Amino acid sequence: MTSLTDKVTSRIPRIGDRGDRTDVVAVVKLHGVITPTPSPLARGTINLAAVETALTRAFDHDRLKAVALLINSPGGAPTQSGLVAERIRQLAAKKPAVPVLAFCEDVAASGGYWLACAADEIYAHRTSLVGSIGVISGGFGFTGLLERFGIERRLHTAGENKSRLDPFSPEKPEDVEWLKKMHTQLHELFVDWVKQRRGGKLSESENLFSGDVWLGGKAVELGLVDGVGNLREVIAERFPSAEITVAEPKKPLLARLGLGAPAAASAMLDAVAHRAAWSRFGL
Repeated sequence: MTSLTDKVTSRIPRIGDRGDRTDVVAVVKLHGVITPTPSPLARGTINLAAVETALTRAFDHDRLKAVALLINSPGGAPTQSGLVAERIRQLAAKKPAVPVLAFCEDVAASGGYWLACAADEIYAHRTSLVGSIGVISGGFGFTGLLERFGIERRLHTAGENKSRLDPFSPEKPEDVEWLKKMHTQLHELFVDWVKQRRGGKLSESENLFSGDVWLGGKAVELGLVDGVGNLREVIAERFPSAEITVAEPKKPLLARLGLGAPAAASAMLDAVAHRAAWSRFGL
């Protein structure tokens, strides 16, 4: 199936090119798990370093009518979610007359919805999964595996909490309690961001901050998004004479060469973690 990105023009006109006077809607594709460490085996990642160039180019057009964020992400690292969203708002503040529109594709959940909230308006397909306003973390415990193979764990620290949540040591109740407190603080920051950006649009009929997700139509009813529609439909209606151009986030050099991780095992674990993030939404 041909993707939206394949259908639209991928070349952004040169900034300052006075020969082309066509109005522009610049599209930035934000697709993948949000993580500070891109993996060559994962299907796309989002972080500030990866999308900075695309965002800057998108906002730099002198005949810019709107910036569209094409979002397809199950979420990921909260810090990178916040950094990317803040950068979008910084650039938008320099062009207050230019609206920022977010378009949710398969999923805009957790950190993906955090990114969507950086827009002035959010649209979703009727089948899009939207929301998951919560915090999750996961890992593995290897204590039984070490015992099975007769491996002795040697860990030396200075500081009573330095080895907190070490995956090769038995889990401690006090460490789990600490993690829950961290989750609560992050959740509060997430909720504050959504309320700041969505304001009075949010419905009070359901608990929107339980970590649940909704389809696009229901998300409209709940005020999580502003309308049902796709990028082409909305842009054609709002800006009928504008040219759609796409600014793709640049992949790091090592990721393009397939060398984004120091070892194959590390890259494989990253890919499994990314796959798990998508699979939580049936994708």
